[in-house]
Amino acid sequence: QVQLAESGGGLVQAGGSLRLACAASGRTFNNYPMAWFRQAPGKEREFVAARTPLGRPTNYADSVKGRFTISISRVNDKNTLFLQMNNLKVEDTAVFYCAARSGGASGSADPGQYDYWGQGTQVTVSS
Repeated sequence: QVQLAESGGGLVQAGGSLRLACAASGRTFNNYPMAWFRQAPGKEREFVAARTPLGRPTNYADSVKGRFTISISRVNDKNTLFLQMNNLKVEDTAVFYCAARSGGASGSADPGQYDYWGQGTQVTVSS
C-alpha cells in the first residue's frame, strides 16, 4: 500500500521560512514525478512545484519561483520529497499536499495526473 505522509507545516511570520517533508512508503518513486500542490480556503487546489528524478527540469509555479525549492532525498530508507519555502508571504497560506505519479516522465501541473496523495499539512503565514 502506497502512503505519502507530509510534515513540517506550521505558523510563520511573513518573510520567514519553512521546510516541508513528504515521506513515501510502499513503493519506490525514484523514477517517477513527485510534486507539491496547495489549497487555500475557498480555492481550487493549485500546483506549486514538481520534480522528475530522470533529470528533466524542475517545474515551479510562477508565484513561487525564486522562493521555493523542491528536492528529493533518501531518508531512513524512504524516498522523501522536500519543499524549502523562503520569504513566505501571507498569500502562501494553504494546506500543502504532496503527490506522486505511478508512471509518466514529466512533472505535470495537472493534479489529475497524480495517483497518490498525502493527507496535507497546514502552512499559515501571518503578516
